[in-house]
Amino acid sequence: MTLALSIRNRRRIHIISRRWQRRAIFLLGGIGVGAAAVALAQLADLAQAGFALLLSRSRYASLVVTPLGFALSVYLTTRFFPNSQGSGIPQAIAARHLSDHKARESLVSLRIAIGKIILTLFGLLCGASVGREGPTVQIGASLMFALGRFSPRRQPGLILAGAAAGVAAAFNTPLAGIVFGIEEMSRAFETRTSSLIITAVIAAGLTSLALMGNYTYFGTSAMALRSGMDWLAIPLCGVTGGLAGGLFSRIVIVMARGLASPMGDAIKRHSLIFALICGLAVAICGIVSGDTIYGTGYSQVKSALESGAPLPVDFGLLKFLATTFASISGIPGGIFAPSLAVGAGLGSDIASLFHGAPLAAIMLLGMVSYFAGVVQAPITAFVIVTEMTDNHAMVVPLMTAAMIAYATSRLVCEEGIYHALAAGFIERASRRPGDEGARPPE
Repeated sequence: MTLALSIRNRRRIHIISRRWQRRAIFLLGGIGVGAAAVALAQLADLAQAGFALLLSRSRYASLVVTPLGFALSVYLTTRFFPNSQGSGIPQAIAARHLSDHKARESLVSLRIAIGKIILTLFGLLCGASVGREGPTVQIGASLMFALGRFSPRRQPGLILAGAAAGVAAAFNTPLAGIVFGIEEMSRAFETRTSSLIITAVIAAGLTSLALMGNYTYFGTSAMALRSGMDWLAIPLCGVTGGLAGGLFSRIVIVMARGLASPMGDAIKRHSLIFALICGLAVAICGIVSGDTIYGTGYSQVKSALESGAPLPVDFGLLKFLATTFASISGIPGGIFAPSLAVGAGLGSDIASLFHGAPLAAIMLLGMVSYFAGVVQAPITAFVIVTEMTDNHAMVVPLMTAAMIAYATSRLVCEEGIYHALAAGFIERASRRPGDEGARPPE
């Protein structure tokens, strides 16, 4: 009897120990992701300041620095950090669908995380129209996946938790991180790992708060739509943002899959030259814009929202072109912040059609509409914009505009950009010898 009780007690202690070990991995991983996100944010600001200093000496220096920087970034990506190109979110999604450990490690690993940080910062230092938030998702997924090595058994949900924690820490938007994990990364609510994922998101968010303080990404905006004609801006922003976002996604997806033409073959063979051409196009857009479209676009949008001053009329279009060229060039860098900047530019232009309308409110509609049109994740879009501006008076208009943009975007591009690009990574990784291929995500 005593022996039986002793065996049961040992078994109970073993189960409890493993359970707490599992929780500790998610908790420590969340802290690590939060710290990495804060470090990347601080370094990204320094990189953009460095490029701005260069432009203050000679604004035409971008005609040399940006193209050469793009070409060098693609070379380093291909040679030393393969699968670190682009935003990194498609790689994280693909890794969740793969069953082979080696195949997953080719998409999310400490090596990838290090390369992602270095090359994203390098892109910003060269004036690329890229963001740091998407890369933070791949970095977070990579850190969590690496921590899984310390677990005695497979840990479901690690990649998802790292990705969600990355969004939460990058934008200081915990709720958006959870919604992103459900809507975009998993497209389902997984009850067996939901509490652990939320633990990681909270840990990442608290780490970000501890290191950077309580802040809202784009400051605080209390502007709201008035009654009457102002509400017509909702469908107008929704349709315009959806069409533009869908067009951007379609271009990026088509270029990623390769053009079925001699030009497509030439781009594959001469990827460095193509990257150089894309960098030159970004530099030209920057010069035409008066040096406003380089980098994330964060400072320009925040300044416009806080001051109530409209963005330049051509800001939205030129930022769209610069972000498109950066995205198809093959350099590492995200599209979150640049997409919000493009949307702000579109919203600023639409606000000019409504005399006396609150500029900031319509800019927010443009931001959520274009972002929802690009990622085709409307819930994530309006939650992120709401949390980033702490404007709860605009919740219903933002929700409505996001849904309109989502429906409109699907008329132009039937696939969501991240999942369409993820399919390419899954296909390539599945060709590896010994890989079991794709399976339902864990």
